[in-house]
Parts: sequence; C-alpha cells; structure tokens
Amino acid sequence: SASSNIGISSRLAISIMGLYVGVMSGTSLDAIDVALIETSPTDQPKLIGFLSADFSKDLQTALRTLIRSQQCQLSQLGELDIQLGHAYADAIFNLLESADVSPHQVDGIGCHGQTVFHSPDSIYPFSMQIGNGNVIAEKTGITTVCDFRQRDMVNGGQGAPLVPAFHAAMFRSDSENRVIVNIGGISNITILTKAPHSSLQGFDTGPGNTLMDSWIQKHKHQAFDNDGLWAEGGEVNQSLLLTLKSDPYFKREIPKSTGCELFNQNWLMQKIIAANCADLPPQDIQATLLALTASTIADAIHQYAAQTDKLYICGGGAKNTALVKQLRKDLAPIIVGTTAEIGLDPQWVESAAFAWFAEQTLQHNALDLRHLTGARQPSILGAIYWSRKAS
Repeated sequence: SASSNIGISSRLAISIMGLYVGVMSGTSLDAIDVALIETSPTDQPKLIGFLSADFSKDLQTALRTLIRSQQCQLSQLGELDIQLGHAYADAIFNLLESADVSPHQVDGIGCHGQTVFHSPDSIYPFSMQIGNGNVIAEKTGITTVCDFRQRDMVNGGQGAPLVPAFHAAMFRSDSENRVIVNIGGISNITILTKAPHSSLQGFDTGPGNTLMDSWIQKHKHQAFDNDGLWAEGGEVNQSLLLTLKSDPYFKREIPKSTGCELFNQNWLMQKIIAANCADLPPQDIQATLLALTASTIADAIHQYAAQTDKLYICGGGAKNTALVKQLRKDLAPIIVGTTAEIGLDPQWVESAAFAWFAEQTLQHNALDLRHLTGARQPSILGAIYWSRKAS
C-alpha cells in the first residue's frame, strides 16, 4: 500500500510528471474518499496519498433522504450542491496537508460528485451529480473537473460505468485474462483480456452493497453488515432469489448501467411481496441479498468473460468476507483476489480513477468508450472550473 507522505523534490526535476487529486463519494455515503496520484507518460499512475473523510451527520442525512425519496425543494438541492462542494474542498485540503503538498503543486482535481439521479434510458438521458465545482476550485485554488458523465450521454452513451477506462490503464496484463469488479452501491465489471488491442468491455451487473446496506440499516440500525456476518448467519431463500433475479435488467444486453433509482427498498419490497416472502426472517432476506449480488456478478462473468483467469475486487465489497467467499464459490475455478495484489488498494481505486480522468480532460484526451458505454464517438469528458491562476 502507498504512504501518505510524498517527496516533491524528485518530481520537480521531471516537469512532465503530474500531480492530480481525485474525489469520490458513492451511494453508500459512508465517507468522502480522496486520492493523490502521480502520473507519468511512461509509467502507470502511482498512488502517493489518500484520505477518507467522514460526512457531517446533517449532510449525510440530507443526502440519504434526497436519494431515497428522489424528491426535494429546489432550494434544498441548490444548498446541498454548495454544501457538498465545501465538504469536498475541506477533504482535499486535509489530504494535501497530510501529504505535505501545497495546492499550487497540484495540476488538477477530478471530482466525481454525489450521484442523486442517473437516468440513461429517459427521453432526454441525464446523470446528475452534485458537489459544486465552483466552490472546490475557488476554495482550493486548483483547476477542478466535474460532471464527467453527461458528455458521454449526449453522445448516446450510458454515462456509466466510466471507471473501466482507468482499470484498463492501470491493470491490463498481457499474460492474464482479468476481470476487475468494483462493488460499491452498484457492482460493475471490467473485462481485460490479454489479447492485444482488444476492445474494452464493462458494465453494471446490478446491486452491490446498496440493498444489503439499506436492509441492515432498517432492521438493525447499522450502516453496513460488517464482514457479512449477519447475512452469513441467515439462510438463502431460493424462491426470493429467483424473483429478484427475474428483473428485466439482468437480461438486458450490454452496454447497460443502473443505480439506486432502480435497486432500492421499494423495488425490494415489491419483489418480497411478489415472492410471498413477507414473513421471511429479515436475516434470511439479508443472506438472499448477498447471494443476489454474488450470483449476478458471477452470471455476468460466465456470460461475457468465460475465459477469465483471475478476478480482482475493489470497492467496499472487498471488505465483505462473506461476499468474497460466495464469489469464490460461484466463480470456481476462477481465482478471486483484490486489486491490492496488482498495485492499488481496493478502497482507493475509484478516487484514483477520477484523478486520472482529470488528467485526461486537462490534457485534451478524448476517451473511446464506444464499447463500454455505447457512445457514438470518443469525447473529452467533464466540465472544467479553472483555478484563479488560470483565469
């Protein structure tokens, strides 16, 4: 794993290297993850600093309420956007301080923002992330890139998943067929074959932690199922599992993406009623939700990446021991590990990815996501909020 300390003097001797900060907060809303990477034209990006900052309780509660209810006053949305921008900026300052790096040494910030609604299949497709880039750029004095998904959607893409482009830059091997699976609120996979010049494929497989997290919050008032212990003590209900897996999303052709707009508590309760499982013990439902996450990931790999030699997990799901154990069972004989084995701690992959995306944008690099999101053509992603120095 990387240290949070960095020696700057060696970097300054090679001006073509860059420092970029990435900011990510996912659907679990457990923390703001911030990563500092060093980029080079000849080597893979290198993680040199990282930090996880807690949300304030009021901000976390307001965001959860907004995402779950999918409605609010416009004034509340506007204020949350600004408040979250301040929280992101504070987290960035804390990271730079811990890494002994001053803001003027950083070339750019890539901020994913907090997704409040993802709608790739509407008449006018859009994906809304909040966390105001004006606030971040003004407070930090660093050029900031936000709103990475929308340009892809204007080009006919799903706007997600984007991170497989970083997975390819970071983890592709010429000796091993790999799948990278990111298990956040939603799960997505990246298929990295060892064949040279092969098209990059990746898509959202379905729920990751989101249903398990919300179910244990509802019944045990815990933020998440630590190590999957509660699920592991329950019994999978096959009837409910089949009903959950009957959702049309799982049969859709790729490219495809999804979010908590579909896989949420309302969706789950409808499926529980449809399966006549309303009287099922909550712990058994938790066990079934874990089986749903594992089996839909495994189904996707069997269908689209049967040649896989090894799967590497990143995201919060890498910490769920019971989930990893179930994946090993469902995917045998494919070997299952984590991205720590190939150079990057699972917790920091997504925040590092958006640091890398910022570099791509600021270097005017159009990303070819046609086989990933379904976009019609390559495009430069993101909206740029220039630093005071640039303006």
